[in-house]
Amino acid sequence: MDSTRVTEQPTSYERPQTGVDPAEPRGALLRTPTPLGPAALPAQARTGETPSSPGTTTPCGKGKELPVNGPEHAQPSAAEQDAHRPRPAPEQIPVQPGAEQEHGPGGQERRTGRGLPPGRPLPMRRDGDRLRFVGAATRRIARGIDLDEIVMGLCRATVPTFSDAILVYLRDPLPIGDERPTGPVVLRLRRTDRIPEERDTEGGFLPAPAPESELPELSAMTAELCEVRPGGALNEVLRGVRPVFADSPAARAALPELLGEGGESVVPEGQHAILAPLRGRRRVIGAALFLRRPERMAFEPDDLLVAAQLATHSALGIDKAVLYGREAYIADELQRTMLPETLPRPTGVRLASRYLPAAETARVGGDWYDAIPLPGSRVALVVGDVMGHSMTSAAIMGQLRTTAQTLAGLDLPPQEVLHHLDEQAQRLGTDRMATCLYAVYDPVSHRITIANAGHPPPVLLHLGGRAEVLRVPPGAPIGVGGVDFEAVELDAPAGATLLLYTDGLVESRLRDVWTGIEQLREKLAATAQLTGPDHPPPLEALCDEVLDMLGPGDRDDDIALLAARFDGIAPSDVAYWFLEPEDAAPGRARRLARRALARWGMEELSDSVELLVSEVVTNAVRYASRPVTLRLLRTDVLRCEVGDDVPQLPRLRQARATDEGGRGLYLVNRLARRWGATRLSTGKVVWFEVNLGAPQY
Repeated sequence: MDSTRVTEQPTSYERPQTGVDPAEPRGALLRTPTPLGPAALPAQARTGETPSSPGTTTPCGKGKELPVNGPEHAQPSAAEQDAHRPRPAPEQIPVQPGAEQEHGPGGQERRTGRGLPPGRPLPMRRDGDRLRFVGAATRRIARGIDLDEIVMGLCRATVPTFSDAILVYLRDPLPIGDERPTGPVVLRLRRTDRIPEERDTEGGFLPAPAPESELPELSAMTAELCEVRPGGALNEVLRGVRPVFADSPAARAALPELLGEGGESVVPEGQHAILAPLRGRRRVIGAALFLRRPERMAFEPDDLLVAAQLATHSALGIDKAVLYGREAYIADELQRTMLPETLPRPTGVRLASRYLPAAETARVGGDWYDAIPLPGSRVALVVGDVMGHSMTSAAIMGQLRTTAQTLAGLDLPPQEVLHHLDEQAQRLGTDRMATCLYAVYDPVSHRITIANAGHPPPVLLHLGGRAEVLRVPPGAPIGVGGVDFEAVELDAPAGATLLLYTDGLVESRLRDVWTGIEQLREKLAATAQLTGPDHPPPLEALCDEVLDMLGPGDRDDDIALLAARFDGIAPSDVAYWFLEPEDAAPGRARRLARRALARWGMEELSDSVELLVSEVVTNAVRYASRPVTLRLLRTDVLRCEVGDDVPQLPRLRQARATDEGGRGLYLVNRLARRWGATRLSTGKVVWFEVNLGAPQY
């Protein structure tokens, strides 16, 4: 039978129990040398404070009888006993009451723990003790959110109160939800725990003592991995789901398979170990081995119910933790996919960005940023914020970001882009609201055009250290509908830095948005003063400094930050011409390109650049009806742009041997570093780039 299906059995065998008490921190042991006062005894043990009448007894404990006085000293009622019964402090695991009871002077009963070494916790002898322990332990286990917290909660709740040590094995990999894992079932030792002591002379769990030796690590004595063989002894124990004593025939055969060679030495003889399968919602996901030292009292049959409760709550918690981890992973991947993996490197501008989720437990948000290269060496800078912090908000953000990228590819003005985004938001739903700021930077003209849809205004940090909040019309948020958007064109001097951000950076419960914007402006100005008036601050360090302005309690929202350093292109590095759409245009383009390269001292590129310019201009004038534009840009590469009024984009194809044309783009593809074509509202632009230096053939 397939071992992955052997655990489809119910585990509801717990008997009804009452009386739950909280848990104490690990290590708070009840040590036998400490005398136990009357408050530590049950109500029945506190009824014999005066001499008892002979022959009158009342049951106490297991099979023992406690002398009581005559009728004038009748035993208190159940309500009185409950009122006087001592209760441990909240959130503390109750220590185990005494292993033995004997009558002291005056007929009183006291607990001795006779036969136990000093420092050892005393075993549980009553159902109420077990119920209180189970309630406290399950609360501690339930406090965990992730897998490690739950497993640690199981270990800390059981050691040393219930057992002296524990080994927790989990499936590797753990099944998630309803998926049915394939392949063999493999258990991995996830965690071990034991009583922490400075010195130990009992030699761990080995029956033979090892004086003056430290307690050995259980993980070093047991196998880290074990495969559950179908039909094997371990598989049969896991199929049974219920905990078993280690001295049972099934467990004796299963332990060597679980612990590996030599692992049996950590298991003492007799009923000093319990093997408990961990069963989740659908299947067994692991096993826990509870161990007690040989000198401590052995586990009792009722302790199997305790182990079953611990195993059940731990397994269900692990199941939920795995599901939560998968959901968090999906949310994180969704958010990461929606944002740019890397920023482009457009000509004349440097970019840096940051994104911070609102909290570790709420990674999904609606904030986004983007940088989109445009024709003519321009770049579109976008930042937006969708209302809400849910998967829906992230999905809407992804749709709006994709729409903005598509509209940017059409080279629409910023106000038109926001208008189409507004229409798209209305198509997505009536309550799909977002703010957005869309800016286009032209490094040749050193100008920037900005349109705003209800977003916080950008801040421009000048080269001298002056920080300025740009006056941009606020506009209405995206999704309102029926509103007009306005664009403004501003100077973007070389060396200046434009900062686009979402409201999570400047607004919180402790400050309003305009107070936060003013603090941001002051922070930028103070950071710029550190590098002097002639040198702008490093872009990455500037982003980190901006995020440092967030204090405790300021993280109410996720944050998107996009910084753009304007380098621009000097006029001396730009050559621009208009060419009439005639047969002589390719020859004139070659001559103009040769002169520009000679002026820039790049004559070695003349042959290859003249050939490429001739081919691209020839294709343009063949179909154009208006003048063709030719522009050369010298930056870290040589970029050539040819524009015409024909919207159809060229496509690279393999020309046949009998074709007279069709080889122009093939030459461009072979000789240029990069090339491409972009559709404009008035036509298209075909561009290519050539590396500076010796031409490559």
